[in-house]
Amino acid sequence: MIQRSALLFLTVVAATSIAAAPLSFVKDIMPVLNKEGCTSGPCHGGAKGKAGFKLSLRGYDPEFDYRAIMHDLSGRRFNRTESEKSLVILKPTMGVPHGGGLRFDTDSEYYKQLLQWMREGAVFGDPVSATVTKLDVEPAEIFVPKAGPAQKMKVVAHFADGSQRDVTKLAQYNSSVPQTAEVEDSGEVKTIRQGEAAVMVRYEGKLSVVPVTVLAGKTGFNWANAGENNYIDKHVNSKLARLQLLPSDLSGDAEFLRRVSFDLVGVPPTPNEIRAFTADKTETTKKRTAMIDKLMARPEFVNHWSVKWSDLLQVNRTKLGEKGAWAFHEWIRDSLAANKPYDKMVKELLTARGSTYQNPPANFFRFTAEPKVAMETATQLFMGVRMTCAQCHDHPFEQWTQNQYYQLTAFFGKTAVKSGMDSEEGVIYDKREDFDIKHPKDGRVMNPKFLFANDKFGVKDEELRESLATWLTARENPYFAKAMANRLWSYFMGKGIIDPVDDIRASNPPSNAPLLEALTKDFLEHNFDVRHLIRTIVNSRAYQLSYKVNGWNGEDELNYSHALPRRLSAEQLFDAVQSATGSKRKFPEVPEEAKAQDFVDPHVAKGGFLDLFGRPERQTSCECERRTDVSLVQALNLLNGSMIADSIADPEGRLAKLLVKNVSNKELAEELYLAGLGRYPQASELVKADEYLSKGDRGERAQDLMWALLNSNGFLFNQ
Repeated sequence: MIQRSALLFLTVVAATSIAAAPLSFVKDIMPVLNKEGCTSGPCHGGAKGKAGFKLSLRGYDPEFDYRAIMHDLSGRRFNRTESEKSLVILKPTMGVPHGGGLRFDTDSEYYKQLLQWMREGAVFGDPVSATVTKLDVEPAEIFVPKAGPAQKMKVVAHFADGSQRDVTKLAQYNSSVPQTAEVEDSGEVKTIRQGEAAVMVRYEGKLSVVPVTVLAGKTGFNWANAGENNYIDKHVNSKLARLQLLPSDLSGDAEFLRRVSFDLVGVPPTPNEIRAFTADKTETTKKRTAMIDKLMARPEFVNHWSVKWSDLLQVNRTKLGEKGAWAFHEWIRDSLAANKPYDKMVKELLTARGSTYQNPPANFFRFTAEPKVAMETATQLFMGVRMTCAQCHDHPFEQWTQNQYYQLTAFFGKTAVKSGMDSEEGVIYDKREDFDIKHPKDGRVMNPKFLFANDKFGVKDEELRESLATWLTARENPYFAKAMANRLWSYFMGKGIIDPVDDIRASNPPSNAPLLEALTKDFLEHNFDVRHLIRTIVNSRAYQLSYKVNGWNGEDELNYSHALPRRLSAEQLFDAVQSATGSKRKFPEVPEEAKAQDFVDPHVAKGGFLDLFGRPERQTSCECERRTDVSLVQALNLLNGSMIADSIADPEGRLAKLLVKNVSNKELAEELYLAGLGRYPQASELVKADEYLSKGDRGERAQDLMWALLNSNGFLFNQ
């Protein structure tokens, strides 16, 4: 009996001790500071802090924040005798003036929690046991038949010590598309209109994404089998059916030919090519597949895709020298012409040494001369991973840490550039000493280490870049093939499945994950064959849909239910004007027959039409540098600029030759429509053209007609 009483007494004491365990900074207070925005960039988490008080951005460094509160400025922020008079609690409650305004009042749970922590001794706590290992969010998906309903989420955090806690009130929420779904600080999601969004739920370094789908709320939806040309259509149609989105009809032959010509070879089809293709009575799928193969065999295919790679690899004589730029450009062309496997091409870039003239891929290290720049460029360009944020602190929305940033940079620590035989030639070599990459906080040397481990790959000290290239391009790397598959898809569909294409992270989920996985798998199974993946995409029915919407898909811009019109790139627009008018613009540095897509770098025709319409200067490897917007200045240039006017009036051009032949008004209009818009004129358009050409000076009015066509959306956009 005595033993049982003693046991009962000890149990009660133990339970009381557990219940009375003091609050800790890392587990109980840091989440409050994060929730209330104290550690955000605009507040004390900024690079310089705010009003003399600096905290780590979004609380990634609790130890630093604890020291700032408890010990900075001789500990003036914490009153050790009267906790309620501490600045750390007076400021957010406006007990004293606070630039950040009222964060919480003295009746709030946060106030009581902060006060209790200070009265209990302001314990820091065990950062290991307080580490959040997982977030459980309910519901895992929000799917509603129409806008209006609200959904309350519940967030449970799991900690390294095995405990768990409901952190719904302390978690932070953000909607990727607030016009579709708004999310309150309490975790309540309000659906606003038809569409899709992703609600990001963050708590102490962990992130969970909840997809939100809001249907149109219409009745009478009936999915009709839209047909499938390949596996792409299976995945696209599967999601369209779920979202009650009917795909548009298949594009017409002329519409398809113009679109695929611009996308594959960068130039429009000629009037005779359009006539022949539309007159061909071969079954549609077979006819289009044959045309795709024909276009991909043309030399313009290599020229067009060389522009894209020259953009990404910053082929620019201001960085590489004129001879270096030409050598690098020719290496890109030769690689594409030979259909060099993508992984081999990347390996050659990352491991290149020697003269930038004799070994052109070595130019990669001319525009990424610093180890940090080389690492950031390689990961963003070839993996779609942006490591820049981790340079100064652990990534706030991803798993990447500051340690990993410098460990990965260490692979390029030995790489150096020296001058060659002339001032513009570079020689890439590996230094033998003084190549250590040090952590900026404590100066410790960072050893090379991959972002994620794989037993198949090791780090060889004498072959650091070779080790990195092998790991980065491996089939086992979950980012490498996926990033390229996603990038290629965006070129043809106007938007990446993950968009932007070079920002792959958990908080930026794919719009159609099964589709992206299928594209990636196909790319891997065909040994990184870029041409194969291009051919597969353009052969899909999804790519060949019309841009004209129906009653079910008019609001859709994410799920490829119809083609998205894309403004022609600067080079495409320039070459399209020349093709439509039959005029040739002459530049001193290039042959007369050269097209804009043949120009080696932005130095050619600098400061003119191409730059106005968004040709990049090639200062970064980001897709965002190339602009495809439509501006007032561009519109005025098309309306009044010399480029369009001189090309139309060229005495050696298409229009002048047609007028000399004295073709009929119908023939003239048909030729101009085919040359400019890539289609036959409609019957009503022919009537109007005939009426206009018959009244007044025929030559001037013919120029007016062509001018109107070249200023229309049908010309400016690939649709």
